[in-house]
Amino acid sequence: MTSITALDYYTDATEHAQWGERLTACGKAAGVTVEHRSVPGASLVPQVLRQASSRTLPDLLMLDNPDLQQIARTGALTPLDRYGIDAAGYTEGIRSAGTYQGKVYGLAPTVSTVALFYNKDMLAEAGVAVPKTWDELKTAAAELTRPGRYGMAVDANATFEGSWQFLPFLWSNGGDETRLDTPQAAQALQLWVDLVRSGSMSKSVLNWTQADVHDQFVAGKTAMMVNGPWRMSAMNKTKNLHWGVAPLPVRRPGQTLVTPLGGEVWTVPQNSSEARQRKAARVVACLNDSANMLALAKQYHTVPSRSSVAARYAEQAPSMAAFVKSVQGARSRTGKLGVAWPRAATGIYTAVQAALTGEQTPQEALRHAQRIATGS
Repeated sequence: MTSITALDYYTDATEHAQWGERLTACGKAAGVTVEHRSVPGASLVPQVLRQASSRTLPDLLMLDNPDLQQIARTGALTPLDRYGIDAAGYTEGIRSAGTYQGKVYGLAPTVSTVALFYNKDMLAEAGVAVPKTWDELKTAAAELTRPGRYGMAVDANATFEGSWQFLPFLWSNGGDETRLDTPQAAQALQLWVDLVRSGSMSKSVLNWTQADVHDQFVAGKTAMMVNGPWRMSAMNKTKNLHWGVAPLPVRRPGQTLVTPLGGEVWTVPQNSSEARQRKAARVVACLNDSANMLALAKQYHTVPSRSSVAARYAEQAPSMAAFVKSVQGARSRTGKLGVAWPRAATGIYTAVQAALTGEQTPQEALRHAQRIATGS
């Protein structure tokens, strides 16, 4: 039997084993053996760029969706329509996450985004309703704050993760990464500043990761948080934690919530064997069939990428309904800027840090962010 290689960043032992089983099953259906390797997330892209230049790429490659543009630009990937793989039934945001210059190079079996988690007992005790607008969020966070407990928590650290958490507030208010120094962007940043200044949100958010935010929430040190569905397994194992999840609030009623799209795409790199590329493409198609989408979504608390499968899943898993709804309008981070996205992301988290520490006003911080984004 032909053997093909697969590379991803699922280094966690359990996750690596689970993906190994899925790749083996899809390989069997395609008539190949899949040799599965995982490398740490931070080293995947540098390794792939080296392999692209030495023409030693794996047959199957998983990429975090914002990294696809950079790899596709090198000519290292093959467009999936060459193998008859269809991207129909995916929302525009999900399709664009795997697209470079009009061609689909990668497809994600499942995706994720962020939403508002809240402690049901704390809200009930304070007589607070789940906030739907920014004003309601500020009021609720203030009423939920007690000694030893904050009302709200976000990840505002100086990484792309911090930018990712800020995007729903920026985008839903009409702000845009193509122009960061706008009144709409300043309003979004002012919201986070107000939450910290009022004491409803800890200044430590400047250093917290999404994992830290989750730890604060399960420890009862924050009543609400912005986080992703991948935290649900751990929350479900926490005794006496009664949590709910809702779409993130928007500035005013009637605004459309726009969240960033997370998730990994599977691609077929260029190599010397057309036959191996075709086999790899069959594995990509298999990973993206409805049965695998549903199984992966249940396993990892993610959202199936095809809208029809996602709708079915929301009925089966009510706690995922907020994420299924949010994903419908979610946007790819590279959708507008392509390979220039990392500069904008750097500008965003730099502005968040400057405004939350009080070094600069939101307007000043965003003017600086725009300079970083444009390299001027």
